[in-house]
Amino acid sequence: MSASFTQKIMSKRSRRIILLTTIAMVAFAANSVLCRLALRDSAIDPISFSVIRLVSGAFVLWIILKLRRSTPNCTGTWRGGLSLYVYAFAFSYSYLNLDTGIGALILFGAVQLTMLGFGFFKGERMGPLTLLGLVFAISGLVVILVPGTNAPPLISAAIMITSGVAWGIYSILGKASTDPLATTSGNFMRSVPLIMLTALPFIKSFHADVIGIAAAFASGTIASGIGYAIWYAAMRQLSSFHAATVQLSVPVIASLAGVLLLGEIYTARLGLSSLAVLGGITLILLSKQSSIHKLNTED
Repeated sequence: MSASFTQKIMSKRSRRIILLTTIAMVAFAANSVLCRLALRDSAIDPISFSVIRLVSGAFVLWIILKLRRSTPNCTGTWRGGLSLYVYAFAFSYSYLNLDTGIGALILFGAVQLTMLGFGFFKGERMGPLTLLGLVFAISGLVVILVPGTNAPPLISAAIMITSGVAWGIYSILGKASTDPLATTSGNFMRSVPLIMLTALPFIKSFHADVIGIAAAFASGTIASGIGYAIWYAAMRQLSSFHAATVQLSVPVIASLAGVLLLGEIYTARLGLSSLAVLGGITLILLSKQSSIHKLNTED
């Protein structure tokens, strides 16, 4: 196999990884925006949002599998369903008192620590380019937290950290998936009885309006259901280090979406943070492409 042909194949594979990862990150940010919008500007409560989100996601994924196959074959695991349930439930409650960007920052900071810790435990090591990218990305997040940004409520922050750890575990489990759509569908199916049992004690306090229901449905079907299937497809090509670090883009995307959609103020700090985080992620993705090319050259 010629070197030019190999490079062409690797370049195509890298572009696919970058495209899938980008779509997944936008979907993750959309979840933050939709949840904050619903809980701030509508009458829906957190548990109702979580129930609608998970049930609608499970239903739409089942429909997609049904259209793709005569007999839907949902795989997934109870570990995946449990981690998805914990993530979604804690996520909704934390956004009662957290702004969009800060909530996403805490969430994916916890995700990163969880996934990096797992990767290190499994023997993954960062190369120079990956390490440089990680430093850039973390520096960008630190910029958001310099004096001038109000500290988030402690309890809400702790709940969001719990959500982030659960999402980190969910992402790690995705590396073993051979059929991302079927796995995601199975995980959603398993999360439904868990969230329904949790919701039973709160059934008398359920309340929602059209805006809240629509936001929860969009979060469950598009941003979560389809978005997570795309993420599982990308995860198979990423190390835990790469997967953890690219998710640092979500707070930046969510913050910018907050400016455009929720009326938050754009600041120079936000712009500087965005450049640092996205620049760091670019270095990390380039290190991924370089490692693939090096491996195939040696072969």
